[in-house]
Amino acid sequence: MQVATGTVVDGKIVLEGVPLPEGARVTVVTRGADESFTLSEVQEDALLGSIAEIERGDFVALEELLASLPKHA
Repeated sequence: MQVATGTVVDGKIVLEGVPLPEGARVTVVTRGADESFTLSEVQEDALLGSIAEIERGDFVALEELLASLPKHA
């Protein structure tokens, strides 16, 4: 698992200093042009842990989540 920063250039994400193999699956978190985005080491560890859970299949599908919510009349 890696965390990388990049920039969109001609509609493609160009990563800074992180070579990825062709076909690598990635997750992109975006921010507005005027927003900063920094994580503490603890927050980064939590984010990476959450991503690892999803990759292991340890998550609830949207359909399952919606079905579990109380129905309002």
